Amino acid sequence: MSISVSIYNALRLPAADVEALILGRLIVAMPRKFINPGQKFALYPANISINLLAHEQHYRSSFLPVAKNALAQLNSETVLIKAWARCELCQMLNDPESLEALSQLTVWTTEALQQTLLEKPYLFIAYLRVYLLSQPFEIPVHPSGNFVSLPKSLTVTDSTPVLSESIFAKRRQQLEKLEPPEHPELEELQSALVHLSTTNPNAKQLDAEIKIFLGWSENSPTAKPDPDLDWIKTIAQIGNSSDGNTFEKLVRQSLVKLGFANSNNKPKASLNPESTGGAGGLDFYCETPYPVAGECKASKHESVPNSVTAQLIHLGLTHLGQDRFDRSVKIILAAGPLTNPANLAAIGSKMNVIRPETLQKLVELKAKQPGSIDLLQLKPCLEQQPFGEEADAKVNRYIDDVREKLKVRSYLIELVKNRLEIPGVKNTGVDALHGAFYANPNPPKQLGHEEMHEILIELSSPLTGYLGRIKGENWRSDRFYFLRDLLLED
Repeated sequence: MSISVSIYNALRLPAADVEALILGRLIVAMPRKFINPGQKFALYPANISINLLAHEQHYRSSFLPVAKNALAQLNSETVLIKAWARCELCQMLNDPESLEALSQLTVWTTEALQQTLLEKPYLFIAYLRVYLLSQPFEIPVHPSGNFVSLPKSLTVTDSTPVLSESIFAKRRQQLEKLEPPEHPELEELQSALVHLSTTNPNAKQLDAEIKIFLGWSENSPTAKPDPDLDWIKTIAQIGNSSDGNTFEKLVRQSLVKLGFANSNNKPKASLNPESTGGAGGLDFYCETPYPVAGECKASKHESVPNSVTAQLIHLGLTHLGQDRFDRSVKIILAAGPLTNPANLAAIGSKMNVIRPETLQKLVELKAKQPGSIDLLQLKPCLEQQPFGEEADAKVNRYIDDVREKLKVRSYLIELVKNRLEIPGVKNTGVDALHGAFYANPNPPKQLGHEEMHEILIELSSPLTGYLGRIKGENWRSDRFYFLRDLLLED
């Protein structure tokens, strides 16, 4: 049950400190005067700092990008109020030896805290329970003052706390006892994701999950399915229709989704999904990461004649030239069976005949597990026998192999997660995981210690972020801990 309260004033704090409180990075503030426990107020982000140090010296590197952004958003005429707080406790701190421990648990550098303590006989440390406002509001800038009176009283509720009561209590205890942070390496990883998360959806998801794990955020973000799945799920259906124009566009979209590209805007040898090759043009052509040329045939109830293979050769030579065409992977995407002459011609010309259903499976896998399809690993599959209609089976084997690799990785992540549920166990190593791996009578794959370690390193990369890693003196002494699940669909 939420409680409504009236707020009459706002506490002026450095803008970056206010942002840290709203993000859950801080639960304390350093007001200039003592604040009575139980006092309630809005949070006013001001263009001030607790001392004269530059931002680079004032804030720890893991928080510096957020601090700079908060300062850049300040307006010279108005202030945007986003949250209110209730003071739970206010303490005076004057022990210089405790400043380094306080720095590790906050966003402030030890140097900034030391400088402040030189200017004052003690620091005020106020523990604030922060709540978001349902609707932010603006007030005129007040250039000075510890507290600022609001133009009118504000009625707020405690229904939207930044942190739950249990997480706040844990963080408060940690600060009061100055206990060291549990996962400093993870904090550094999160800071490295700050810039990436604005443009990369995967980085944003990982950033959110790490903040939940660290206790800087409360609710787990709902993983949104890739919106491209809407059209991806139509590939097989359109490929088995008579709508050749739409199928060609879908194939181009699919190749772009898989990571192929083409800077050539000429419609006769393009990859632009908004146009097609038209009469006398290749249905699709990829330049990078390697050349791919192909034709599409959207009909299940019609055999693919030899003219399709002949057309791919003719158009490839016409628009690409002999050398580029010879170096290109050649693909025919067709729903219907090839006539015997057409299949023999495809085999002789090293053409891969792939069904729309197979293309859909490949692109769906890419959409659901973005890092799973490595085009450079797919290349030898497409360049080696068999060709013709039998090529479809080898592409399906590639897809199955990718899925098996994902199962191994998902299983390893689950093992790490289970190990950390043992009381007192905060991380685990290769030897323990290897033993647990083979405790299962039917492990997904036979793995040696070094191969398992290589996979664990991959899973703990900042670009994947399924596990965290504490680097040891050698690979056997590396330690790993759980960050997030790798969820697989059947």
